[in-house]
Amino acid sequence: MNLLQEKSSLYDEPQKAKAAGVYPYFRVIESSQDTEVTINGKKVLMFGSNSYLGLTNHPKIKEASIEAIKKYGTGCAGSRFLNGTLDIHVELENKLAKLVGKEEALVFSTGFFVNMGVIPALTGREDYIIFDELDHASIMVGRQLTMSKVMKFKHNDMESLEKCLKKCDPERIKLIVVDGVFSMEGDVAKLPEIVALSKKYNANIYVDEAHSIGVLGDLGRGVCNHFGVTKDVDLIMGTFSKSFASIGGFVASNKEVINLLRHTSRPYIFSASATPAATAAVIAAIDIMLSEPERLKHLWDMTHLSIDGFKSLGFEIGHTETPIIPLFVRDNYKTFQFTKDLFDDGVFVNPVVSPAVPSTDTLIRFSLMATHTQEQVETAIEKIGKCAKKLGII
Repeated sequence: MNLLQEKSSLYDEPQKAKAAGVYPYFRVIESSQDTEVTINGKKVLMFGSNSYLGLTNHPKIKEASIEAIKKYGTGCAGSRFLNGTLDIHVELENKLAKLVGKEEALVFSTGFFVNMGVIPALTGREDYIIFDELDHASIMVGRQLTMSKVMKFKHNDMESLEKCLKKCDPERIKLIVVDGVFSMEGDVAKLPEIVALSKKYNANIYVDEAHSIGVLGDLGRGVCNHFGVTKDVDLIMGTFSKSFASIGGFVASNKEVINLLRHTSRPYIFSASATPAATAAVIAAIDIMLSEPERLKHLWDMTHLSIDGFKSLGFEIGHTETPIIPLFVRDNYKTFQFTKDLFDDGVFVNPVVSPAVPSTDTLIRFSLMATHTQEQVETAIEKIGKCAKKLGII
């Protein structure tokens, strides 16, 4: 056994979970992504999806993807920098810039690539990146790839953020990077307060809108729009794999910043461009989001119903204000068992355990779609409550 194989063999956490019969990952779905899915021939209610607007099966989006394949083929065979830019890429970028209220936008192949490719391109060795401790993993990777000075502040703690800003050289770039909606906890960044501090200390702001576009703001335009701070935020990024029923991501800013990124962001320059089908799907999804406001209203109706229901049962749900509802368990094994019991009872949810979070902060992530019916939501809440009582969680 060579050294790499020997090291790899020591990692046995998945095997332990499988042996205990509670391994919850890589469950194979045999149907389309919808409010109900089929796994191993069994139908279960899906409350683990990020498809907040429920558009993955919308006929107009499917048709747009099919027509794009007919016209452009299945791939672009190159990067945007060279031979991989299509007219629909440019059309989408213009549409995204208008949607979030910025001068220009840049489309990447994945949302992860946006944070991984944009953050390192913005700051130099003597500059600062200041991030919330609960920011998404892609932001963590992005700041690891930079040579800049890195500072972490306590989650949504403005006093902690200001302490970081006070330590910075006032003559250097200070980039504050936050999730708009935090993907596990469901709470919202305190953008008005962050904007005030950025002005006080001449800092710049980068907001990851992956889980807020399609959820917050006028017709789903995002958290910056929601708070009315779009002009005060320097860069807005988003993904296509949540509300836009596709895959990919974008960043929007002023034309000077986008020009810099277009020519210096390595994941953008050295990755194949987004496929025609994925690109066309996003264009169609944006049009649907803006023309069908009843989707967003129903999403929020189901969100309020769920939050009230879980609170009435005695669940600890933290500070969530969105369709992402954390049900805190605070025990690794119970979280795995909770997930398994719910699946056995016909409800799919996602476990969040250590090392992703401390073992005392483990939780079940319950997320809603605009296509969930009231009956489905009430059924899920009832089953979750029964399982939680059985395990002594509530």
